[in-house]
Amino acid sequence: MDTEKTTVNGATSPQRQVFFFDIDNCLYPRSAKVQDLMAELIDRYFVTHLSLPWEDAVRLHKEYYQNYGLAIEGLVRHHQIDPLDYNAKVDDALPLDGIIKPRPELKKLLADIDRSKVKLWLLTNAYLNHAKRVVRLLEVEEFFEGVTYCDYSSIPLVCKPQTDMYHKAMRQAGVEKYEDCFFVDDSYQNCKKAQELGWTVAHLVEDDIQPPKTPACKYQIRHLNDLRTTFPQFFKTDSPETS
Repeated sequence: MDTEKTTVNGATSPQRQVFFFDIDNCLYPRSAKVQDLMAELIDRYFVTHLSLPWEDAVRLHKEYYQNYGLAIEGLVRHHQIDPLDYNAKVDDALPLDGIIKPRPELKKLLADIDRSKVKLWLLTNAYLNHAKRVVRLLEVEEFFEGVTYCDYSSIPLVCKPQTDMYHKAMRQAGVEKYEDCFFVDDSYQNCKKAQELGWTVAHLVEDDIQPPKTPACKYQIRHLNDLRTTFPQFFKTDSPETS
């Protein structure tokens, strides 16, 4: 998997469309509770580094997430914290090895996609370390040709749903036209922005999540496996769906 921050190498096939996959709460289910563990570590970071009471830390964390898409964006913007120190104490501190396991149904889904027609690319707001850890634990590195991530070492931070993040992903994946970009994410705001730009988007809303009153985008799915019927053009015709 190409993890460079610039464009991919000469292996780029411009005729292929690109399917961008979010990572967290998308390649693995929300029930893994990685988000809950991360939220606690973030709250603790606010408490420790901003000298805040717990209630104020939780409130500010939520405010920054809603305003910027990432808590770290608010921390860097307003408190000039060291993003790589944050990464070490939050993302890298997650005990993922005991939580995220290979998912046969995910591997089957990705294997059934015809990669002569479409390039698979990861698009995440996490830093590169976290992205690589997750796909390694899921054992799906082989299916993705690269990853666009939030580069904590570069200020200002660029992340979803900022327009620049989607443009960065397109540059790195080697795709020029919005209509050649497909995307699946569990975030309402990320999906909404991608569709506004002209991407074709599927919002992943799991069974135990209340669907939004106003859909984020044209397609809404309950399971990643629903991509088979949402975008059948990308799947091998000799690979029937398995349960």
